[in-house]
Amino acid sequence: MSAVTNPATVAECLRVGAGFSQGDRNWIAEQFATLDARLAGFHADATELEVSVKDREARGQKVTLECWIAGQQKIVTTSTEEDLHAALNDCRDDLRRRLNDAKTRQEPRNNKHLRDLPPPAPDQPADPIPN
Repeated sequence: MSAVTNPATVAECLRVGAGFSQGDRNWIAEQFATLDARLAGFHADATELEVSVKDREARGQKVTLECWIAGQQKIVTTSTEEDLHAALNDCRDDLRRRLNDAKTRQEPRNNKHLRDLPPPAPDQPADPIPN
């Protein structure tokens, strides 16, 4: 993978949605900091994260974490854990797993089209031109 000039970080890409205030943003970013290593392979300006909660601190609350990365399908993770901290961690861990799965699908051993390409032959001239 080529180096990314402006790697994505949670602190830079995270938005808080319904159920959270801007005051919660720093606390949530700290909870999600372990995602930074996984997001570093993507450009910050092409990556967005949004976390929201429905019925916060009520029985049946639902935390949703959405991730948009340019050129990939949107990833949505949810948790119905009753403890907000546990729900955030559940969403974070699921997102990390799904980002890893997406990366694995793009590698040659798991991508038939890339895997079936013959390796380039070293020091072999191009096809000869017939006279």
